[in-house]
Amino acid sequence: MKRFLSIVICKLLRIIGKAVGKGSSLPGKFALKVCPDVLARVKMPRYVIAVTGSNGKTSTVEMLAKILTDGGFKVAYNREGSNQIEGVTTFVLCSSTLSGRVKGDVLLIESDERYAKYTFKHFAPTHYVITNLYRDQLTRNGHPMWVYNAISKSIREESRLILNADDPLVSLFGKDKPDTVWFGVDRLPTDTDKPDSVYNDGVYCPCCHGKMEYSTHHYSHIGHYRCTACDYARQATSYTVTEADLDEGYAVINGQGRIDLALKSLYNIYNLLAAYTVASLLGMKGGDIATAINNYTLKNGRVVTFTLGGRRGTLLVSKHENSISYNQSIALAAADEAGSDVLIIVDAISRKYFTGDVSWLYDIDFHRLASDNVKSIILAGTYANDLAARFTYTDIDSNKIKVTESIDTAVEMLDAGQNRQIYVITCFSDKGKFMERVKVD
Repeated sequence: MKRFLSIVICKLLRIIGKAVGKGSSLPGKFALKVCPDVLARVKMPRYVIAVTGSNGKTSTVEMLAKILTDGGFKVAYNREGSNQIEGVTTFVLCSSTLSGRVKGDVLLIESDERYAKYTFKHFAPTHYVITNLYRDQLTRNGHPMWVYNAISKSIREESRLILNADDPLVSLFGKDKPDTVWFGVDRLPTDTDKPDSVYNDGVYCPCCHGKMEYSTHHYSHIGHYRCTACDYARQATSYTVTEADLDEGYAVINGQGRIDLALKSLYNIYNLLAAYTVASLLGMKGGDIATAINNYTLKNGRVVTFTLGGRRGTLLVSKHENSISYNQSIALAAADEAGSDVLIIVDAISRKYFTGDVSWLYDIDFHRLASDNVKSIILAGTYANDLAARFTYTDIDSNKIKVTESIDTAVEMLDAGQNRQIYVITCFSDKGKFMERVKVD
């Protein structure tokens, strides 16, 4: 009876919530009050796939849902990205019958890395994807090893791990687990022999803390590594990007077929590869997977094209207080050989906590904007002067940089007669503050 009441309450509150534009966590919160272990009482489908990690969860889940749906699977997933236990409960119960059976073949869950241990206390994913672990939201997460420890408490023996072999900390989850599936990227022309970011989190082995050696760096601490003090090393991969060209915009997985990229980013390639891996494990053929995801444009609002006056632009939404996310946006803007103007907005820092901490700005590779492709840089928002102080530690010509706290003024600066591409780099909280001033394509 408790399960039934929990499901009914959740469904009714979700209908009301949609009508008044409220979030998707509240129905699950009330459902859990009625029946705290309701997720343990629901009958799950054959496949329960979970995705967690610092970055790429939403994009990986969206692409995987597209691939599996095109492959004939009936997929239920949390489209709105509400990924803590209350949000997961809402979408699971709203995807269930009143008798407590989840409809469909696949339950696809994006899970917050800190809170996965609470969600998966009640049921075990059949497949558990862990994308990466980076410096992320210092106010919430502290150190990546803290997040590693939180995720480790969510891993159940029944779950098959699907891990990014190129991330040494993520790979530690699969140590001595023979059923683990590894995905990764071969050496690419864009790789470096030494890290070229402002910090290096790959110096020490996460297993024994000995010194690590890399034969290639894809970016940051992501690459091919081995410990000089113990036997810890990158695992051989079953699913591998064997070729990729970010300028031309394509990737090849396991040497078979070409997948064209709507978003020309190595960061995006890893998300695509994770989705490809899971779909293949569920029995889909490589050619069908490639067809489903070829030139796929994400619908999650992380990349938005717009028009400002007569100019074209791209908004790149980066994760709060996450240097790797910002670095990928910067790399895209700096790579545009046709020339670009870049606007960076930091008007809010955290969505959940009041903080004025800007130390994370010093982890971002702003020096990459010294590229000749970047013609001008505008720093805007409440923290524009903090950004300007950070830029003094780069070699970027100060004549290229303009600073204003006013987003309106920043937009006026962009709408000043040039025809170059505009790249706007900001976070979720500040996205709307810019988009309300332009025409979305």
